[in-house]
Amino acid sequence: MKTYKYLRAAPLLGPIIAIALLFNACDQDDGQAALPLPSMANIEIGSGNNGKGIIGRDFHFDMDVVAGELIDTVLVKIQGLDGNNWNLEVRWDEFRGMKNTNVHKHFDIPGDAPEGRYDFIIVVIDRNGTQLEEIREIELINPANLPVSPLLYLWTLDTDQGDRHYVNELLVNPEGVELSKDEILTSMIQIKNVKDDGQLYLILVKKDSGHLPETVGDIDFSKAIVYDMYGHADEQAVYTFGNVLFDGEGGYDRAVPELAIGAPFDNNSPEPNPITGEKAWETGDYYFGAVYTNSTHNLSIHHYMEVKVVL
Repeated sequence: MKTYKYLRAAPLLGPIIAIALLFNACDQDDGQAALPLPSMANIEIGSGNNGKGIIGRDFHFDMDVVAGELIDTVLVKIQGLDGNNWNLEVRWDEFRGMKNTNVHKHFDIPGDAPEGRYDFIIVVIDRNGTQLEEIREIELINPANLPVSPLLYLWTLDTDQGDRHYVNELLVNPEGVELSKDEILTSMIQIKNVKDDGQLYLILVKKDSGHLPETVGDIDFSKAIVYDMYGHADEQAVYTFGNVLFDGEGGYDRAVPELAIGAPFDNNSPEPNPITGEKAWETGDYYFGAVYTNSTHNLSIHHYMEVKVVL
C-alpha cells in the first residue's frame, strides 16, 4: 500500500499549508504508473473549526473527499501528545464505493479523555491501495475549565392558537408540531453559561434544503427564515442569556418576537429579508433551529426541532 502522509500542522488558528511526503510501504518497480490518490478539502475540526474538543460532549468534523478510484474507508484517530497515551479511533464505512462525498460527522469525546494536546489524524483509504493521511493538532478541554460553556437551557415554541411545545436541558424534541398559515409563532429561549460577546439566531429552514448551520457564520440567509436574532456584548460575568427580557413590573424590556406563518418578510435586523426564492413559504417539513455563537471564545451550539408547515 502506498501512503501519502502530511506533516503535523499547527493548531487551527489560521490557514494551514501542508507539506506532503511520500512513504512507500511496499517496493514499486521503476516506471510503474502512479496510482491516483484520494484528496481532502474544506476540512473543519471542532465547532466553528476551532480545533477544540470538549470532553464528554459532541465533536464536529467535516470535510470533502474525492477518491483516487473509489473510497474504501474514512477514519480519524485522536492520539495524545506530551506523554499522554490516551487515544481514540472512529471509523466510517458508509462511504465505501463512493467516488466523492461530504463527510459530516459528530461523535462524543469520551468522558475519560485527559485534557491536553492531541494529534488529530484523518485517514482516507482508497480501493486502489493508496492511503492519504493528514495530521492536525487539537486540544481537548474539561468543560469545567472553559471560560464559557454555552448550554441550551429552555426553549419554547407557542402559537396564538394556544399550542405550546418546548425543548428542555435534555434536548428532547417535541413531536407533532404543526404551524398553519396566518398562525402567529412566538418562541422564547435561554442559554446558560455565557459572557462577553455572543449572537443568537432562531431560524426556520426547509428540511429538503439540507441546510442545518451549526454556527452563526454558517447561516445562508437565502435558505433561512429569521424568526429572531439577538445578541449580548461586553458581559463580564457568566450568566443566562435569553431573547426575552422582563422589566420586573409585569412587562418587557424586550418582548417575545412574533412571526406570522406566510408573512412576506422575516424578522431579520436591521432590515427584514423577503421570504422569497429558495425559502419561499410552502407546505412541507421544516426545521426550527437555534444557533448561538460566542464570538469572544469561538464556541457555538445549535439545536433543531422538526415542524410541519401547512399553508
